[in-house]
Amino acid sequence: MSGLFQRLAQRPGPAVPFTIDGVAAEAKAGDLLIGAILLHRRALRRFEFGPGERAGWCLMGACQDCWVTLADGRRVRACTTLVEPGMAVVTGGVGG
Repeated sequence: MSGLFQRLAQRPGPAVPFTIDGVAAEAKAGDLLIGAILLHRRALRRFEFGPGERAGWCLMGACQDCWVTLADGRRVRACTTLVEPGMAVVTGGVGG
């Protein structure tokens, strides 16, 4: 993995497969989506008001900076959403 985050210690628990823009990725049971994505990528999404990339800000659900889109069309806050098996995140190619 070569993302913005790195896991400092391995913890027990099953692996949870999910995808980011159709690319297979893996998280651990109990991981929040923001951490799982940023283990694999350097950003969550593009800034809608400029050319920058966003990677979350407050990490507690207050700032609105971590909204991501799932393949089924739902928008979720990555900092408060647990990764689920088979979850498909669509970023539009940001942060690869």
